[in-house]
Amino acid sequence: MHVVKSFVLSVTAAAMAAAQTAPSRPAFEVASIKPSPNASEIEQGKVAVGVHIDGAQVHVASFTVKEYLGIAYRLKIAQISGPDWISQDRFDISATIPAGANSSQISEMFQTLLADRFHIKIHHDKKEFPVYALVEGKNPLKVKEEPPDPSPDPAAPPPFSVSGGGSVNGVNINYGNGSTFSFVPNTVEVHKLSMEQFAGIIERFTDRTVVDMTGLKGQYDFKVDINSEDYLPMLIHSALNAGVSLPPEAAKMAEGHTAAGLSDALQQVGLKLDARKAPLDVIVVDDGRRTPTEN
Repeated sequence: MHVVKSFVLSVTAAAMAAAQTAPSRPAFEVASIKPSPNASEIEQGKVAVGVHIDGAQVHVASFTVKEYLGIAYRLKIAQISGPDWISQDRFDISATIPAGANSSQISEMFQTLLADRFHIKIHHDKKEFPVYALVEGKNPLKVKEEPPDPSPDPAAPPPFSVSGGGSVNGVNINYGNGSTFSFVPNTVEVHKLSMEQFAGIIERFTDRTVVDMTGLKGQYDFKVDINSEDYLPMLIHSALNAGVSLPPEAAKMAEGHTAAGLSDALQQVGLKLDARKAPLDVIVVDDGRRTPTEN
């Protein structure tokens, strides 16, 4: 399950990326923060890991403070830095969206919650990162565009749920509403995902942040074959990027492994990963409490 949790963050941030900041900082009507069950229970599948928004209720299971900051500021993990504890302890949050609030304000509500309960203080900066740009390749584009979903009621908080499971046999993630990602031996399969979402997922299998620069705006289906020699190093990268502690011999298997194999595979559908540098927004945690104030 650890392998999946960072992916969840990526799609959550992407889903809220179009939100407009409100003039005054919104807040949840009420919120409960509890320590998450221990890692062994998560690994045994006894605990659901992910994000679920339904009506006025928001439930997030087993995220670190760093991952909550990613939701709050719509950033990826690599764009957040601070003391070690923000990546260690995990918390479950259940919150209620106040009546009349717009769903686009949920990110700002998390900002308020982190400031009030963890006393988080940050500053913004910009930093140049080595990245992989997801772009169209030389081969013809072979992805199937899905028809757009019906327009939701803009005044209603939309249902939003992300769940998944991961092991040495691969990773499967279900984002709800027919959107899925599967990484199993020798295969990557995508259903009804945007290129921005896809970029946020595959960066967990590589040694760099992946930025969508395709210009493609729809939701797509496609499937590519992965070289068997690339599968295990990619899976190890995903575990390390999720903060999982691995034996030194396992971590060494990912050393020096780049995204070249994945890029070659994406050429099958007319995409590729282009290594370059790009300036990205970052936040730095200057101060905060490891233990939140009581509910």
